[in-house]
Amino acid sequence: MVEVTIAHLGLDRTTNSPVVILREKDGSRVLPIWIGPAEASAIAMEIQGVQAQRPLTHDLLKQIVTGLGGSLKKVSITDVKENTYFAELLIARDDHLFQVDARPSDSIALALRLNAPMYANDDLLNQTAVEPMESGPDPSESAETLRQYLEKLDPEDFGKFNP
Repeated sequence: MVEVTIAHLGLDRTTNSPVVILREKDGSRVLPIWIGPAEASAIAMEIQGVQAQRPLTHDLLKQIVTGLGGSLKKVSITDVKENTYFAELLIARDDHLFQVDARPSDSIALALRLNAPMYANDDLLNQTAVEPMESGPDPSESAETLRQYLEKLDPEDFGKFNP
């Protein structure tokens, strides 16, 4: 597993579908995952520090995990089958570990709320990730430069995924 962070959250201009782009923490591969609008909103709100008047689904799940004495140890993006990505939550409580099947978008939204690390299967990154093109930004450049570069990418540059 390779640790990843959110490089960009935006809208695929071709399909008008939200897409979250994960980037390996200590590398340059990026992994696009098309997600639903509600999950995109939940991720964006947490990134921007916006609080809803009432708990949203991911806030509720955070309260349940912590209220039951658990902690989210990590989120793993594990596989993709027929253009559907799979993820797992690893929740610890006392001396027990619980592995929970989840959608990547929900997993990311929860990881942000609980400050848990996110990982992607290395084989998955190798299969579906996009290596930055030679004309792309240097990894040491600013986040704004990376954001502009990712916005200009055509969804077809991502390879196998057909939204």
